[in-house]
Amino acid sequence: MARGGMLFWHVMLDAATADVALMQAALEEACAAAQRGEVPIGAAVVIDGKVVARAGNRTIGDCDPTAHAEILALREAARHVGNHRILDAVLYVTIEPCAMCAGAMIQARIARLVYGADDPKAGAVRSCFTMLSDARLNHRVDVTAGVAGEESVALLREFFAARR
Repeated sequence: MARGGMLFWHVMLDAATADVALMQAALEEACAAAQRGEVPIGAAVVIDGKVVARAGNRTIGDCDPTAHAEILALREAARHVGNHRILDAVLYVTIEPCAMCAGAMIQARIARLVYGADDPKAGAVRSCFTMLSDARLNHRVDVTAGVAGEESVALLREFFAARR
């Protein structure tokens, strides 16, 4: 029994380590967005342990209010798989998604979301709304919060501090 318990914790540690490693792609995209003058939010879509799509915010550069990192990464991933449903995918994003992005994840049938920092002003996962777990909707998404959260918050603080 103890042996099984140790195996369980080993698997959990491996999953947590993988999440931190895969979140790096989203953090890189957030840094690139900041260099372009965009709010530093990044996202990456992972299927079978491989990053198949990644993006940073482009709302200002594209003059597009829907050009959030999550939306852009989901669009790229859908093209990659050749389907509007991105089944068995994991979306990594540096901040808790807004209602628009959470809705897009539901429509894409994303299996899991991993994000860094909570967004108390616009978060639609657990801060302001709980869209991804709402039983009234036709799809629910497993969520892991707080992965590389400190790095995500630091990027946002630095970005906004430089603009004050």
